[in-house]
Amino acid sequence: MSIKSVDTSNACYRTTSPKAALTVQDESPAELEERSREEKRIRFKVDIRLCTIAGLLCSLNLLDSGIISSASVTSMLHDLGLDHGNRYSVTILIFTVASVCFPLPATIAVRMLGPRLFFSFVTFAFGLITVCTAFIHTWKEMILMRVLLGVAMSGIYPGLALLISSWYRREELQLRFAFLQVGEVIVLATGGIINFGLNHLSGRGGLKGWQWMFLVQGLVACTIGIATYWWIVDFPEHSDQSFYFLTKEEARTATSRIHRDRGDVIPAPFSWTEILRHFQDWKIYGFAASFFLLNLVSTSLSYFLPIILQSGMGFSTNKAILLSAPPYYYAIIPVIISSRIGDKYSLRGLVITFNSLCLIAGFVMLGFADQVTVRYIGTYLATGAYISNWAALNSYQASNITGQWKRAVTAAAVTACNGLGGIAGSFIVRQHEAPRYPTAIWVSIGSHIFIICIVAAFSVFFYLANSKQKLGRTVIEATDGFRYTY
Repeated sequence: MSIKSVDTSNACYRTTSPKAALTVQDESPAELEERSREEKRIRFKVDIRLCTIAGLLCSLNLLDSGIISSASVTSMLHDLGLDHGNRYSVTILIFTVASVCFPLPATIAVRMLGPRLFFSFVTFAFGLITVCTAFIHTWKEMILMRVLLGVAMSGIYPGLALLISSWYRREELQLRFAFLQVGEVIVLATGGIINFGLNHLSGRGGLKGWQWMFLVQGLVACTIGIATYWWIVDFPEHSDQSFYFLTKEEARTATSRIHRDRGDVIPAPFSWTEILRHFQDWKIYGFAASFFLLNLVSTSLSYFLPIILQSGMGFSTNKAILLSAPPYYYAIIPVIISSRIGDKYSLRGLVITFNSLCLIAGFVMLGFADQVTVRYIGTYLATGAYISNWAALNSYQASNITGQWKRAVTAAAVTACNGLGGIAGSFIVRQHEAPRYPTAIWVSIGSHIFIICIVAAFSVFFYLANSKQKLGRTVIEATDGFRYTY
């Protein structure tokens, strides 16, 4: 499918000039106020339609980790032969390997096929594979299912990151990524409680508790996949084609407000040369490294938290499943507060640094405290911090690049390294190290010290580049008037 041109005859920008894209035609105060009201109304419509379904779709990865982590403290490991050696870790590893290999072509497919077709297909496929997992009998079949799930999941996160960053101005991004996180953690935390109930169905219908977890939540994902075709919206320049969404005039208004911010609504014609040249920008590797370090922690916590609660703190199977939910509900508070502050004051680096310090404090409590209550509170701090940093790091990278294909490349790169972090994270929680898990503790602390160092290096570079731009000595991101946000 070719990418269509946009009718800009009534818009207040010119697509041929980045500088023009960042300027506004002379308007009277009354016209400016009217335009501002109209843009806020459209932004609210986008929030309702896009952020809701995006939060659900983005939660699929955490939904999967919630199912398999809850199932890991039931009879599943024994039933499938996953309790021998590192087989359980390998099932997590193989999922992330598959998800690392396909983000770039999947992200390009989002642009070429359109969000409605792409996301509805991969979401339904995710649900169908999850349902099939309920009926496997060996650890080898589990590995096959995990490979297929990884392929299906590989495009969801980078595709949503591209779509979200295409719809919002830079000072609005972190809060919208936080909305995605809120959807994720609600689904994950609620999924833990649902898994607690489903585990009590063990023996009903000839299925064990862990099989009910995969079956029920897989069917839910299939239903969401079908609804996604009509629920999700297209990119701004095609948004009038979405199901009961924006009119053509509203689509032009939505497109123009993004173009004034950074001048990159309309993608250049697709070519592999256009795609590959963006890998020459060193910033992409810094962003990708940050996500690698972040996902070391998120993988170890999301997949292994029930095991930590059971083996490390002595809770029973059902209590371990149930107590894994509250830290995720708590995470809604810091992710919304930190994102609101980050957007309001255009602070990215300081927010990331603060969240990283909170995570370090949480892992110190988890690893070195003697009281179970203190250690459990540490899981709250760590969970809230890494979820908050997911939103902060996403807005950090999306605020400091321009161009639709560069956004696609960056989203794919950070997703791939996010997956690599998941591979490493799947091996840092070692069950024979219970109850202290020193490897996981020290790796998690060290990873966030490195994140702080990366942010500090970026901040120095961004400050110097902005100073040169202010003096007229450089043009940042090939866009006149553009400045880095740090």
